[in-house]
Amino acid sequence: MNAHQTKTLKTWLLPIAAVILLLLIIAWMAGAFRDKIEPGLGALPQGGTEGAVSVVREDIAVTESVPGTIGAREATTISSRTLARITTLHVRAGDTVEQGQMLVELERTALESRLSQAREQVRGSRARLDEARKSLARAEELFQRELVAAAAVDQARSEHDSLVAELARGEQAVKEAQAALDYTEIRSPIDGRVVERFAEPGDTASPGDKLLTLYNPTTLRVEAAVREGLALALILGQRLQVEIPASGALLNAQIDELVPAADPGSRSFMVKARVDYDGQLLPGMYARMLVPAGQRNVLLVPAERVLNYGQLDIVWVAGESGFDRRFIRTGREVRPGMLEVISGLQESEQVLPPGQG
Repeated sequence: MNAHQTKTLKTWLLPIAAVILLLLIIAWMAGAFRDKIEPGLGALPQGGTEGAVSVVREDIAVTESVPGTIGAREATTISSRTLARITTLHVRAGDTVEQGQMLVELERTALESRLSQAREQVRGSRARLDEARKSLARAEELFQRELVAAAAVDQARSEHDSLVAELARGEQAVKEAQAALDYTEIRSPIDGRVVERFAEPGDTASPGDKLLTLYNPTTLRVEAAVREGLALALILGQRLQVEIPASGALLNAQIDELVPAADPGSRSFMVKARVDYDGQLLPGMYARMLVPAGQRNVLLVPAERVLNYGQLDIVWVAGESGFDRRFIRTGREVRPGMLEVISGLQESEQVLPPGQG
């Protein structure tokens, strides 16, 4: 058989195999293989039809799972506010810090010298201004006695005003030098945890350069873009739940922010809900916000009445001739001990306790 014939055979066999598989699935769903299941699977219930419970129909709350991201309401970026060399970085990514704790120290020598020079210039300006005040007073007195011309007074006043401006500039320079020196010690503004470190000792930090990012782990919340049909029914303070797929956790949350404008592209509203503190929760993690989406009418059966064998769910149903083994499809546990019935049972049918062997 050549390659062309092999390719042609595969082309015919694959659709045929798919059709056969589909027919087998349909036959299984129709119950064609019920009697061929392993003997003893779902042992006969003990005690006849005693203890039977009815399949009930109820309205249950429905939620829609909306993808979101974990973020921190209280987060900050630590940046340099002066030009200086980094001498010490006291923390690394992952470290826990307290408000007021020293994080970064910058080189102080050059800034201390700058402050000293500024103060010296201010002292000199004050001394010259004192002399200028005296000269202006003498000139005004002599002018009153008509011993000097007005031009002499004007010159003395000009020198005085110039030194006043010089002193003001010097005092401002002292304030700036003192502030720059104060900026060499950077402390944490919040209780929190270090997310990332952007610099190392020996680096030169310029104003605005990022050094660290911090967040407060007790202020984490999930942020999700909720479609307008659901978002408009939400209110501040409303409680809901959040799933964390990575850890399998189901956390309680409370809405603390509803952005009052929809995204023009997706027609969705940003909803932010504060979650209960969980040590495994980190910013940037994927989460699913379970948003209330009305109610749905479903059939319910006690979970203890359902026997599970791999992919098969089996119950014993009371009938006119005794009891019958029934294959059913179940959904999620809508409340403790009660399973949703997707197919295989009808309302008011009587489900028996499972057998013991």
